[in-house]
Amino acid sequence: MTALSRLLVLLISLCLALPAWADTVLSKYLTQVPAGDLVPGADGYGPILPELAVAPVMKGAETLGWAFVTSDFVGTTGYSGKPIHTIVALDDKAHVIGLQLVKHSEPIVLIGIPEAKVKALVSGYIGLDLVAEANSGGTSHDVDIISGATVTVMVIDDSIVRSGLKVARALGLGGLVPDAAAQGPKFEINPDAASPADWMTMEGDGTLRRLSLDVGQVNGAFAALEDKRAAERALPQAPETTFIEMQAALVSVPAIGRAVLGEQEFANVQGWLKPGEQALMLAGRGLYSFKGSGYVRGGIFDRIVLIQDDVSVRFRDKMHRRLVSLSAEGAPDFTEMDLFRIPADVGFDPTKPFRIQLLVQREVGPIEKLFTTFDLGYQLPQSYLRAVAQPVPEASAADAVAATPEDAAQAELWQKIWAGSKPEIIGLGAMLLVLTGVFFFQGLATRNARAFFWFRMSFLTVTLVFLGFYANAQLSVVNLMALFGALVSGFSWQAFLLDPLTFILWFAVAAALLFWGRGAYCGWLCPFGALQELTNRIARALHVPQWTLPWGLHERLWPVKYMIFLGLFGVSLMSIEQAEHLAEVEPFKTAIILKFVRAWPFVAYAAALLMAGLFVERFYCRYLCPLGAALAIPARIRMFDWLKRYRECGNPCQSCANQCPVQAIHPTGEINPNECVNCLHCQVLYQSKTVCPVVIKRAKRRDAVGSVPDLKLGSPPAGHPNAAAHQRSN
Repeated sequence: MTALSRLLVLLISLCLALPAWADTVLSKYLTQVPAGDLVPGADGYGPILPELAVAPVMKGAETLGWAFVTSDFVGTTGYSGKPIHTIVALDDKAHVIGLQLVKHSEPIVLIGIPEAKVKALVSGYIGLDLVAEANSGGTSHDVDIISGATVTVMVIDDSIVRSGLKVARALGLGGLVPDAAAQGPKFEINPDAASPADWMTMEGDGTLRRLSLDVGQVNGAFAALEDKRAAERALPQAPETTFIEMQAALVSVPAIGRAVLGEQEFANVQGWLKPGEQALMLAGRGLYSFKGSGYVRGGIFDRIVLIQDDVSVRFRDKMHRRLVSLSAEGAPDFTEMDLFRIPADVGFDPTKPFRIQLLVQREVGPIEKLFTTFDLGYQLPQSYLRAVAQPVPEASAADAVAATPEDAAQAELWQKIWAGSKPEIIGLGAMLLVLTGVFFFQGLATRNARAFFWFRMSFLTVTLVFLGFYANAQLSVVNLMALFGALVSGFSWQAFLLDPLTFILWFAVAAALLFWGRGAYCGWLCPFGALQELTNRIARALHVPQWTLPWGLHERLWPVKYMIFLGLFGVSLMSIEQAEHLAEVEPFKTAIILKFVRAWPFVAYAAALLMAGLFVERFYCRYLCPLGAALAIPARIRMFDWLKRYRECGNPCQSCANQCPVQAIHPTGEINPNECVNCLHCQVLYQSKTVCPVVIKRAKRRDAVGSVPDLKLGSPPAGHPNAAAHQRSN
């Protein structure tokens, strides 16, 4: 064998000998984060485990913990469509002992946010107990939201908790074990199990489980809270008064369903359930309702949650059915009897123990409440189960990590964000509905100039305060670059669904481009555009002089924003991250997202643009906005021309061209759709009886006809040669 052949064989052998996890995110960033910076007292890392992307954190020969990068275990992506890489260290008790954010692609939300805030957010997870997270379904900790970075914070939280649970289970930290490696025999529901005789029998053998609380117990639980106002608002009833008695049964088990519901109702339940779904019966009586009235307003039962290991299920109105009666002999009278459907895809196992957590609230102020919880534990009696015949294969650590359905977990994250954004979604929906009505009925909307002016100012104020300052729903050219990057590297809806208002706005903009062009967003729904126009109106009221640029100069400044957009797009082809940094040419984040709480160069830049807008209305929109340029390009395909024009517009009349706030009307009368912001001011002038020469001329003509005395339609005027003949004929 030649020397070259031996070298090739050696290289191939070394490659084959590399562990399966050698090419991981952890291997890339492990050298960038010193062990002592991650875990105090550590002096190095051990080798990455052969079956898991985890490295021991060492202090000499002692193992202090286990380090991993979140993106090796979960695929949750940030708003940029890319993962947020966080290196985490766990100890043997499954506690987080070290954490560092090592890489992200989120400049749209993180550039400008003080570094101390991000570090404080990340360091807040040190000490997190993942065993408690597993037992509570990931709900035992609070998420601290940073203003302007909601999506990023939610992604960081989801990544840390889910990846930490996967690693802890794979390594057996804190006593956690992989589901596939759980000890003991496996069971399934026995469809041939015998039904119990009556209610008392079911209470005795555990078929029914009960949570019984009296007023004294509840008052004691609230008195134990740190907030002493809870004790001051104690319930006045006698301590032995029943606060709530709640009973539960898993009625999707045939033997239990027939005994509790009866044959007919159980058959109805089977028809209601889809394959793999389970049904839980809850019945209650006493002073407190386990349903409450929140589900009527928001569609969710916020007082109860089902928890099993790290699975938590909150029930919605579409997962609920009321029960009229219970068929079991000896069943007591309940004021509430309800069925709740447990979906098949949440990971619930009816053969394993679970609990129903009851949330109890107490008002301590006009709009302030305190909360405490109580648990109703449930475990199917062995008589309803049978052992699974086939043996359970031994699972490796890598199998345990792969066991959790990643797509389902990511879908759960964005659904959670949407469920928590209902007021904002409803508010945006109402704005879009109103704006659509104005555009479709613009002739009616612009008939009264004064009323339309105040409507527009009010709408822009809502856009600025609600969409901008409150909801941070400011679109950016960065969104478009992220979309292009996703299309090139592998499109995923998940990244874009993480921000509900931005997602809805982009769909609305896409539809509006076909009907009205870019002005529907730029002129009405852009918070920074609204800020420019409102400040300009204030400047006008204070008699600040307004400058109208000569048409030649104005035309030559138009293309600047297109050149900025094309430059950003070209840079994004080479480096999305660099393009996102250069997109700071947009002042949106400084003025709207961060509300000017930022380093002084950014604040000075945004303030300078607003100052220019005091003299030249919408200066930034007209000449610098790359987002407006990006929207103007596809807006050329719009299908309708809604803005009405007279034949005389532009020749000889120049009223609309002179009064257009953004000079989007050519001296020849044509409206440039690329520059028009659809403010509808030209439509107000179109109907004005005091400004529009065409309307004034037509009004004078009508008045002249109506002012001729005793003139009948068709009669020749006095002095006409045919006047006498006409009079004789009449």
